[in-house]
Amino acid sequence: MKGNREIEVLIVEDDLRVAEIQKRFLEQIEGFQTVGIAASNLEAKTLIEIMQPDLLLLDVYFPDMNGLDLLKETKQQTKQMDVIMITATKEIHKVQEAISIGVFDYIIKPVVFERFKQSLLRYKDYHTNLAQLGKDSLHVTQQQVDKLLRKEIVGLPNEKTYLPKGIDPLTLEKVLEVLSREVRGLTAEIVAKEIGVSRTTARRYLEHLVSEEKIEADLAYGTVGRPERVYLVHT
Repeated sequence: MKGNREIEVLIVEDDLRVAEIQKRFLEQIEGFQTVGIAASNLEAKTLIEIMQPDLLLLDVYFPDMNGLDLLKETKQQTKQMDVIMITATKEIHKVQEAISIGVFDYIIKPVVFERFKQSLLRYKDYHTNLAQLGKDSLHVTQQQVDKLLRKEIVGLPNEKTYLPKGIDPLTLEKVLEVLSREVRGLTAEIVAKEIGVSRTTARRYLEHLVSEEKIEADLAYGTVGRPERVYLVHT
């Protein structure tokens, strides 16, 4: 980030409804500005060249291109730009390819806001630290590199600092414990009663766990009324 300006983000997504959701998500996170939306190969390359954004939110599959090819091309051109993949693509070789090329994060659709926000705040922290290091010196220490790569939080108590706002680690453990006792899954209402919180609070914790892929969600169809969302630990 140059000075104190906002981080400029280009959304590359051919589904304009999804792109609009991402744009609205960004508007709720301080420090970011959407500078454009590209729905095709030509639009993406044109806007990258003109806007020179700090960050791309990039899908994989488009009618006229593969997002990973665009990622490779931008990296080869040594553009000072980072990429967060946001895609429904779950094939392990695609994930591995994206990581090997150098994406900052890989988010699987449908996107949950808390997971999206967590990724963007991590990027903001990284981007700010990198800019500050560039101002202070041409060289870095091992500790500074580890901080950039988040290695200092692995296995340490302060990693819980990076839980989304409103998610308490102890309550999160209680939710997981309750779910682990019922293999058929539980609704948010039942989980709420078990741990003594409101249904809304329980749902927030459950959806966070789904976004982290620690549990999964399914629909249970009863005899009357709408289907209920049921949460269960991965089997």
